[in-house]
Amino acid sequence: MSHSETDSLFMARALALAERGLFSTSPNPRVGCVIVKDGAGVGEGWHEAAGKPHAEVLALREAGAAARGATLYVTLEPCSHHGRTPPCTDALIDAGVARVVAAMQDPNPAVAGSGFGRLRGAGIEVTHGLMEEQARELNIGFVSRMTRARPWVRMKVAATLDGRTALANGESQWITGEAARRDGHHFRARACALLTGIGTVRDDDPRMNVRDVQTPRQPLKVLIDSRLEVSPDARLFEGGEVLVVAAREDGARSDVLRGKGAEVIVIANAAGKTDLPRVLVELGRRGVNELHVEAGVRLNGSLLREGCVDELLVYLAPSLIGDAGLGMFSLPELTDLAQRIKLSVHDVSRVGEDIRVIARL
Repeated sequence: MSHSETDSLFMARALALAERGLFSTSPNPRVGCVIVKDGAGVGEGWHEAAGKPHAEVLALREAGAAARGATLYVTLEPCSHHGRTPPCTDALIDAGVARVVAAMQDPNPAVAGSGFGRLRGAGIEVTHGLMEEQARELNIGFVSRMTRARPWVRMKVAATLDGRTALANGESQWITGEAARRDGHHFRARACALLTGIGTVRDDDPRMNVRDVQTPRQPLKVLIDSRLEVSPDARLFEGGEVLVVAAREDGARSDVLRGKGAEVIVIANAAGKTDLPRVLVELGRRGVNELHVEAGVRLNGSLLREGCVDELLVYLAPSLIGDAGLGMFSLPELTDLAQRIKLSVHDVSRVGEDIRVIARL
């Protein structure tokens, strides 16, 4: 069924509401809702956090009796199952909503379409697909976790125009400008977890938290440290949840890190190194929708080689370092151009004096 300009206008509003939950809804999806009666909005809402009311429920509360016979615009198929909150489909049926326009179907294969079916069974007109691409982008990590059982992995790199991330001696602060660094913290804030490696912690001692944007919660910090070499005095442990992933057991070192409040787990592959694809599955099991990677050249290369990266977030500064500088990724030498990793450019923007490129594998 085709949608009108009015439908598009109110769905755009619902998407804008959903985006308010960008930093807070995980592991739940970001959802917005608008209720319209006689061409005017009578109720709206957005999902703020897990355990709190869903967007549809908030919109129904605001609309009250005006919801009867109204059209409801929502960015994701209303839920039809009992979770922390009752099914939204029951609330819509009880309120007497006449029409539901959804941007996208629930990506969970186990429940996809069941919400729509329940509404149609109650005589409510249902359509979906309006602004679906925008809705998917907003919930790209949730879709990934529901369909692949692993988070959407976004790897951030800051480099010069000649692709260098640091001087030969490791100095890298700061290649990009303040605006780019603040923009990078926006992507940190929307992620459920931040991942780095022992090399970065040893060289830069990062805090791995969100500082330059306001956020109601800090992402989980994930450290890949195969041999448990991290110092317990690393700034990584100064606040927030930390998950250390090792490739071998070491009771004494693990106990020290647990004393700092960290969780230590072992996920090893046959070569005795950290099994990165299995780490993603474990993070998906823990409800991580989006994983933000800020690591060094070696871990970056390993993640790429093992098929663990979905998106590159690259900030390019208008400067040059030269061949002696460190690159972005440690990758094996190619003997044929056909072997190169191909990307699709999703977005190119200017951020301050720097250029931001978002490319997907």
